[in-house]
Amino acid sequence: MTIPLRRRLLAEFVGTALLVAAVVGSGRAAVAPAAVGAYIGAAYWFTSSTSFANPAVTIGRAFTDTFAGIAPASVPGFVLAQLVGLAVGVGLLAALYPDAGTAADQVVVPTDEDAAAGRRS
Repeated sequence: MTIPLRRRLLAEFVGTALLVAAVVGSGRAAVAPAAVGAYIGAAYWFTSSTSFANPAVTIGRAFTDTFAGIAPASVPGFVLAQLVGLAVGVGLLAALYPDAGTAADQVVVPTDEDAAAGRRS
């Protein structure tokens, strides 16, 4: 059974938008890795690409010969669907979580005191 391309692209669009929501929507550094891992594990089952949701992974998988590979001719459509999914995911987060910037600051943890103070070395 072959899934029509438009359905595969829709699944990739939805998968990418929800991945963005999982990363930013978690709101805390302590749970962000678990939220992303849980999302990717679940998305493996509902996206046609087994949850690429990332243009770099999509391009890389075009060079593999596995069950989770992707036909090189499909790469542009998948990348476009992912970029549109990213834009929609960010738009939904901005609408649903107006303080998402603050949440993102809590997820990205500085590595030293200079970074915490906002100084560049």
